[in-house]
Amino acid sequence: MIYPQIIQARQEKRKLLALLLDPDKCTEVQLEKLGTVLKDFPPQLLLVGGSLISAPIAPLVERLKKKFGQEVLLYPGSPTHLCPNVDAVLFLSMLSGRNPELLIGHHVVAAPYIRRHGIEPIATGYLLIDGGVSTSVEYISQTRPMPADKTDIICATAMAGEMLGMQLLYLDAGSGALNPIAPETLKAVRNCTSLPLMAGGGITTPELLQKAFSAGADVVVVGNVLEKAPLLLRELLTTTQNCSSL
Repeated sequence: MIYPQIIQARQEKRKLLALLLDPDKCTEVQLEKLGTVLKDFPPQLLLVGGSLISAPIAPLVERLKKKFGQEVLLYPGSPTHLCPNVDAVLFLSMLSGRNPELLIGHHVVAAPYIRRHGIEPIATGYLLIDGGVSTSVEYISQTRPMPADKTDIICATAMAGEMLGMQLLYLDAGSGALNPIAPETLKAVRNCTSLPLMAGGGITTPELLQKAFSAGADVVVVGNVLEKAPLLLRELLTTTQNCSSL
Protein backbone atom coordinates (compact mmCIF):
# COMPACT_ATOMS: atom_id res chain seq x y z
CA MET A 1 0.00 0.00 0.00
CA ILE A 2 1.44 3.35 -1.07
CA TYR A 3 -0.83 5.90 0.61
CA PRO A 4 0.02 4.68 4.14
CA GLN A 5 3.69 5.17 3.24
CA ILE A 6 2.98 8.79 2.33
CA ILE A 7 1.10 9.33 5.59
CA GLN A 8 3.83 7.69 7.67
CA ALA A 9 6.54 9.73 5.98
CA ARG A 10 4.59 12.89 6.71
CA GLN A 11 4.13 11.95 10.35
CA GLU A 12 7.87 11.33 10.60
CA LYS A 13 8.58 14.61 8.76
CA ARG A 14 10.31 12.84 5.91
CA LYS A 15 10.08 14.35 2.44
CA LEU A 16 9.49 12.14 -0.60
CA LEU A 17 10.83 12.42 -4.15
CA ALA A 18 8.64 10.83 -6.83
CA LEU A 19 10.07 9.96 -10.23
CA LEU A 20 7.50 10.09 -13.05
CA LEU A 21 8.30 7.98 -16.11
CA ASP A 22 6.47 8.46 -19.41
CA PRO A 23 6.00 5.10 -21.20
CA ASP A 24 6.31 6.83 -24.59
CA LYS A 25 9.79 8.10 -23.72
CA CYS A 26 11.14 5.05 -21.92
CA THR A 27 12.94 3.19 -24.69
CA GLU A 28 15.05 0.20 -23.69
CA VAL A 29 18.21 2.26 -24.11
CA GLN A 30 16.89 5.14 -22.02
CA LEU A 31 15.56 2.79 -19.36
CA GLU A 32 18.90 1.03 -19.09
CA LYS A 33 20.71 4.36 -18.75
CA LEU A 34 18.28 5.57 -16.10
CA GLY A 35 18.27 2.16 -14.46
CA THR A 36 21.99 2.39 -13.77
CA VAL A 37 21.32 5.50 -11.70
CA LEU A 38 18.16 4.20 -10.06
CA LYS A 39 19.91 1.11 -8.70
CA ASP A 40 22.23 3.29 -6.66
CA PHE A 41 19.78 6.14 -6.00
CA PRO A 42 16.20 4.82 -5.98
CA PRO A 43 13.47 7.45 -5.56
CA GLN A 44 11.03 7.04 -2.70
CA LEU A 45 8.07 6.83 -5.10
CA LEU A 46 7.94 5.52 -8.65
CA LEU A 47 5.19 6.87 -10.93
CA VAL A 48 4.28 5.86 -14.47
CA GLY A 49 1.96 7.78 -16.72
CA GLY A 50 1.18 11.05 -18.46
CA SER A 51 -1.51 13.01 -20.23
CA LEU A 52 -1.16 11.27 -23.61
CA ILE A 53 0.29 7.76 -23.82
CA SER A 54 0.51 5.57 -26.92
CA ALA A 55 2.98 2.90 -25.71
CA PRO A 56 1.77 -0.06 -23.63
CA ILE A 57 2.06 0.69 -19.92
CA ALA A 58 1.94 -2.80 -18.38
CA PRO A 59 5.30 -3.97 -19.86
CA LEU A 60 7.09 -0.91 -18.44
CA VAL A 61 5.50 -1.46 -15.03
CA GLU A 62 6.64 -5.08 -15.09
CA ARG A 63 10.21 -4.13 -16.02
CA LEU A 64 10.38 -1.49 -13.30
CA LYS A 65 9.15 -3.89 -10.63
CA LYS A 66 11.64 -6.55 -11.66
CA LYS A 67 14.57 -4.13 -11.88
CA PHE A 68 14.01 -2.13 -8.71
CA GLY A 69 11.62 -4.16 -6.54
CA GLN A 70 9.46 -1.10 -5.89
CA GLU A 71 5.72 -0.60 -5.96
CA VAL A 72 4.53 1.42 -8.95
CA LEU A 73 1.96 4.21 -8.79
CA LEU A 74 -0.02 5.09 -11.92
CA TYR A 75 -0.60 8.71 -12.95
CA PRO A 76 -3.33 8.20 -15.57
CA GLY A 77 -4.49 10.57 -18.28
CA SER A 78 -7.61 8.50 -18.92
CA PRO A 79 -9.21 5.16 -17.92
CA THR A 80 -7.55 3.55 -20.96
CA HIS A 81 -4.22 3.88 -19.15
CA LEU A 82 -5.23 1.49 -16.39
CA CYS A 83 -3.30 -1.76 -16.25
CA PRO A 84 -3.64 -4.67 -13.82
CA ASN A 85 -0.06 -4.81 -12.55
CA VAL A 86 0.18 -1.32 -11.03
CA ASP A 87 0.03 -1.28 -7.24
CA ALA A 88 -1.88 1.98 -6.87
CA VAL A 89 -3.44 4.72 -8.96
CA LEU A 90 -3.83 8.44 -8.42
CA PHE A 91 -7.64 8.59 -8.67
CA LEU A 92 -7.51 12.14 -10.00
CA SER A 93 -10.33 14.66 -9.80
CA MET A 94 -9.33 17.74 -11.78
CA LEU A 95 -10.67 20.33 -9.37
CA SER A 96 -9.06 23.23 -11.25
CA GLY A 97 -11.17 22.62 -14.37
CA ARG A 98 -14.84 22.28 -15.20
CA ASN A 99 -14.64 19.29 -17.53
CA PRO A 100 -17.22 16.86 -16.04
CA GLU A 101 -15.40 13.84 -17.44
CA LEU A 102 -12.38 14.69 -15.30
CA LEU A 103 -14.47 15.40 -12.22
CA ILE A 104 -16.52 12.17 -12.19
CA GLY A 105 -17.05 10.71 -15.68
CA HIS A 106 -13.73 8.90 -16.01
CA HIS A 107 -13.99 7.69 -12.43
CA VAL A 108 -17.25 5.87 -13.09
CA VAL A 109 -15.62 4.05 -16.00
CA ALA A 110 -12.45 3.24 -14.04
CA ALA A 111 -13.92 2.19 -10.69
CA PRO A 112 -15.02 -1.38 -11.61
CA TYR A 113 -11.62 -2.09 -13.20
CA ILE A 114 -9.76 -0.79 -10.14
CA ARG A 115 -11.93 -2.84 -7.77
CA ARG A 116 -11.69 -6.00 -9.90
CA HIS A 117 -7.89 -5.93 -10.05
CA GLY A 118 -7.34 -4.94 -6.43
CA ILE A 119 -5.52 -1.71 -7.28
CA GLU A 120 -5.16 0.79 -4.43
CA PRO A 121 -7.01 4.03 -5.35
CA ILE A 122 -5.67 7.27 -3.89
CA ALA A 123 -8.35 9.96 -4.17
CA THR A 124 -6.40 12.97 -5.40
CA GLY A 125 -7.56 16.54 -5.85
CA TYR A 126 -5.62 17.75 -8.89
CA LEU A 127 -5.01 21.48 -9.42
CA LEU A 128 -3.35 22.56 -12.65
CA ILE A 129 -1.57 25.88 -12.08
CA ASP A 130 -0.26 28.14 -14.84
CA GLY A 131 3.44 27.41 -15.29
CA GLY A 132 4.15 30.02 -17.94
CA VAL A 133 3.71 27.79 -20.98
CA SER A 134 0.94 25.76 -22.59
CA THR A 135 1.22 22.11 -21.52
CA SER A 136 0.00 18.74 -22.74
CA VAL A 137 -2.30 18.28 -19.76
CA GLU A 138 -3.97 21.62 -20.52
CA TYR A 139 -4.62 20.64 -24.13
CA ILE A 140 -5.68 17.05 -23.49
CA SER A 141 -7.92 17.92 -20.54
CA GLN A 142 -9.53 20.83 -22.40
CA THR A 143 -9.25 22.97 -19.26
CA ARG A 144 -7.45 26.19 -18.46
CA PRO A 145 -4.85 26.25 -15.70
CA MET A 146 -5.55 28.33 -12.63
CA PRO A 147 -3.79 31.74 -12.63
CA ALA A 148 -0.61 31.39 -10.61
CA ASP A 149 -1.20 34.68 -8.78
CA LYS A 150 -4.75 33.85 -7.63
CA THR A 151 -3.71 32.24 -4.36
CA ASP A 152 -7.12 32.82 -2.79
CA ILE A 153 -8.86 30.82 -5.52
CA ILE A 154 -6.24 28.08 -5.38
CA CYS A 155 -6.63 27.78 -1.60
CA ALA A 156 -10.44 27.76 -1.78
CA THR A 157 -10.28 24.99 -4.39
CA ALA A 158 -7.83 22.98 -2.27
CA MET A 159 -10.07 23.35 0.78
CA ALA A 160 -13.06 22.21 -1.25
CA GLY A 161 -11.13 19.12 -2.30
CA GLU A 162 -10.36 18.30 1.32
CA MET A 163 -14.01 18.78 2.29
CA LEU A 164 -15.06 16.48 -0.56
CA GLY A 165 -12.96 13.71 0.99
CA MET A 166 -9.79 13.74 -1.11
CA GLN A 167 -6.80 11.94 0.41
CA LEU A 168 -4.11 13.93 -1.37
CA LEU A 169 -3.70 17.31 -3.09
CA TYR A 170 -1.57 17.55 -6.23
CA LEU A 171 -0.57 21.03 -7.40
CA ASP A 172 0.96 20.74 -10.86
CA ALA A 173 2.43 23.30 -13.24
CA GLY A 174 2.53 20.64 -15.97
CA SER A 175 5.29 18.83 -17.77
CA GLY A 176 7.90 21.21 -19.16
CA ALA A 177 6.61 24.19 -17.15
CA LEU A 178 8.78 27.29 -17.22
CA ASN A 179 7.76 28.22 -13.69
CA PRO A 180 7.23 25.77 -10.83
CA ILE A 181 4.47 26.27 -8.28
CA ALA A 182 5.45 29.37 -6.28
CA PRO A 183 6.59 28.68 -2.71
CA GLU A 184 4.05 31.26 -1.52
CA THR A 185 1.26 29.23 -3.13
CA LEU A 186 2.45 25.96 -1.61
CA LYS A 187 2.76 27.59 1.79
CA ALA A 188 -0.75 29.05 1.57
CA VAL A 189 -2.27 25.68 0.63
CA ARG A 190 -0.26 23.98 3.37
CA ASN A 191 -1.63 26.44 5.92
CA CYS A 192 -5.28 26.07 4.90
CA THR A 193 -5.46 22.27 4.47
CA SER A 194 -4.28 19.21 6.38
CA LEU A 195 -3.87 16.77 3.47
CA PRO A 196 -0.54 15.50 2.15
CA LEU A 197 0.64 17.95 -0.52
CA MET A 198 2.24 16.88 -3.79
CA ALA A 199 3.87 19.38 -6.17
CA GLY A 200 5.16 18.95 -9.69
CA GLY A 201 6.14 20.72 -12.90
CA GLY A 202 9.15 22.94 -13.52
CA ILE A 203 11.23 21.67 -10.60
CA THR A 204 14.55 21.19 -12.36
CA THR A 205 17.24 21.94 -9.79
CA PRO A 206 18.06 21.03 -6.18
CA GLU A 207 17.47 24.68 -5.25
CA LEU A 208 13.90 24.65 -6.62
CA LEU A 209 13.30 21.30 -4.95
CA GLN A 210 14.41 22.68 -1.60
CA LYS A 211 12.11 25.68 -1.99
CA ALA A 212 9.13 23.39 -2.69
CA PHE A 213 9.83 21.24 0.37
CA SER A 214 10.50 24.25 2.58
CA ALA A 215 7.16 25.76 1.50
CA GLY A 216 5.28 22.68 2.66
CA ALA A 217 5.26 20.08 -0.14
CA ASP A 218 5.37 16.54 1.24
CA VAL A 219 6.02 14.92 -2.15
CA VAL A 220 7.70 16.47 -5.19
CA VAL A 221 7.33 14.91 -8.63
CA VAL A 222 10.14 15.16 -11.19
CA GLY A 223 10.22 13.65 -14.65
CA ASN A 224 11.37 15.64 -17.68
CA VAL A 225 14.58 16.87 -16.12
CA LEU A 226 15.80 13.35 -15.35
CA GLU A 227 15.17 12.21 -18.93
CA LYS A 228 17.77 14.78 -19.98
CA ALA A 229 20.12 14.56 -16.99
CA PRO A 230 19.64 11.25 -15.11
CA LEU A 231 22.68 11.83 -12.89
CA LEU A 232 20.84 14.79 -11.36
CA LEU A 233 18.81 12.24 -9.39
CA ARG A 234 21.66 11.87 -6.87
CA GLU A 235 21.58 15.60 -6.09
CA LEU A 236 17.79 15.67 -5.88
CA LEU A 237 17.68 12.72 -3.49
CA THR A 238 20.38 14.27 -1.31
CA THR A 239 18.36 17.48 -1.18
CA THR A 240 15.24 15.49 -0.30
CA GLN A 241 17.01 13.83 2.62
CA ASN A 242 18.39 17.16 3.82
CA CYS A 243 14.93 18.73 3.70
CA SER A 244 13.37 16.10 5.96
CA SER A 245 12.14 17.41 9.32
CA LEU A 246 11.21 20.76 7.76
